[in-house]
Amino acid sequence: LLLPAATAAVYKQWIPNTNFETASNWDKGRVPCASDVVRFEKNKVISVFVGSPHALTDMYLPLNGELVLASGAGFAAFDGSWDPGCDSGATVRFADAEHHAWFDPTLWQAVSPSGQLELGGRIFSVDEERVPCRYDDVIFQPETSFRVNVDSSRQVIHLRSISLMGQELSSPEAWAGYLRGPSALLQFHGNGTLQVTGTGCPDKSGCACGNAPDGHRICTALLGASGRQCPAPACQSPLQPLGHCCGVCGATISLDFTPDFDLQKYRDRLVQALLSQPKYAGVRMAISKVHKAQTFLGVIPRSSSPLIQIVLIDDEVGAQTGTAVEQMAADIMEDIAQYGEALGISSGKMEVATSTTFSRQAGSHALSRITAGTVLGLLFSLLLLGGILFLYRKGKLRLPALRLPQPWDRAEDPASPAPASDEGFDNPMFDV
Repeated sequence: LLLPAATAAVYKQWIPNTNFETASNWDKGRVPCASDVVRFEKNKVISVFVGSPHALTDMYLPLNGELVLASGAGFAAFDGSWDPGCDSGATVRFADAEHHAWFDPTLWQAVSPSGQLELGGRIFSVDEERVPCRYDDVIFQPETSFRVNVDSSRQVIHLRSISLMGQELSSPEAWAGYLRGPSALLQFHGNGTLQVTGTGCPDKSGCACGNAPDGHRICTALLGASGRQCPAPACQSPLQPLGHCCGVCGATISLDFTPDFDLQKYRDRLVQALLSQPKYAGVRMAISKVHKAQTFLGVIPRSSSPLIQIVLIDDEVGAQTGTAVEQMAADIMEDIAQYGEALGISSGKMEVATSTTFSRQAGSHALSRITAGTVLGLLFSLLLLGGILFLYRKGKLRLPALRLPQPWDRAEDPASPAPASDEGFDNPMFDV
């Protein structure tokens, strides 16, 4: 196989750091040298890891912060001796780390437990799932310091575990103990609270990420990094996957499933049987459980329903955009048609948007369903009849006059009395 099977555990690694030796953390784009004056902003809270010894002319520290020194690291006063490449004597300021937000997907990357990029980038996540989900493991690299803003629409952000400073915290008790220490308040700030549960997803059909309440934060951060607008798509009718900020050219497949469905096994099946084929070398795939909002009559929101979403995109350009994706999506639908019932898939719906085509295709297995149009038609008829009955009972609706044929002709019987006048009746119901 060209690709290993996807692993069950999902690890999200934080990218930025506040290390002293990281050149991008300084306004001059370089690490301070001996003749420089180092200045930390007085009112900025910061935690800084120092990995080696440094000689400095002067250093101004913040009122609230910490320097975490590795073995052998430290600071010494510059003795005035000549230092090659360091004769500027500039003031070097530490950059502001307050803007590093937890819900910025550009600041996270999915990795394997060993720290390698997952599946070489062939498996990707929709934007909401690029940020740690409630059953994910979070990694802050060893021997790094950081500061992250955890502002959230939720009071508590649940995680499976957090690894930092070389130690893994995978139980609520261990995490509570770390929060009582001096570093936690310097590393995490904002109105949200991180909570380690130590438990993984309990459902073999998968678990939704849980970041939907903060979807607007994710998209704001993502679009802010790219000029606050989605890139122009190469297709005329781009698709909008659930949990994704921008439309995409490619294919989406929505699966309804039964209790027998196993998301991990099905992901492995797609990776091994299709994604690893040479003809699909340029295709990238995302697959996860999502919740789709349901509405009544297409307008009134109600509860959401779970489904499995597959998103396929490729790196082709021009007229070739989506060609391989369309073929792979068709292969998936064909596989569902043959083996869907055994895999625990009750129905599948495919949408494709390439540079030249836009199409929809639906398939179902084992379950017969009343179409949505029929249901809506019945509901509309019932509402119409109910409305007519209600107005009639309230006297707001008049029924048309009903005239019965007369058993004889009054004009031919002079002895019969003249008919009574009906001029005083306004209601034609009495005109019989």
